[in-house]
Amino acid sequence: MVDIAYAQAAGAAAPAAGAPGASMFGAFFPFILIMVLFYFLMVLPQNKEKKKREAMLAAVKPGDRVLTQGGIWGTVANVSKEKDMVTLRIADNVKIEVARAFITSVEDPSVPETKLVK
Repeated sequence: MVDIAYAQAAGAAAPAAGAPGASMFGAFFPFILIMVLFYFLMVLPQNKEKKKREAMLAAVKPGDRVLTQGGIWGTVANVSKEKDMVTLRIADNVKIEVARAFITSVEDPSVPETKLVK
């Protein structure tokens, strides 16, 4: 009797094991879904921001007021294409040279400059 019961149980389990592709897809589907979500939530916005920053740095021209990563505000006096450097005028008769990559923002010229009142 035990042999018959075992044969019946083994026979019932055989068809479920006959489709390995379906179970493998079911096991990897959550990982595939996570990868797709990661791409749309992390990689695409980062690429957009990178392109926007590169366009901003490429458009820097003399006369623009910029902020560096060090917190220095200055007006672009000269742009050197071959060395990828920018000369900033930060005060009267004071100029510094910084790498273009260290510019964090370019001030919008349509917004009026605020003056400190003494």
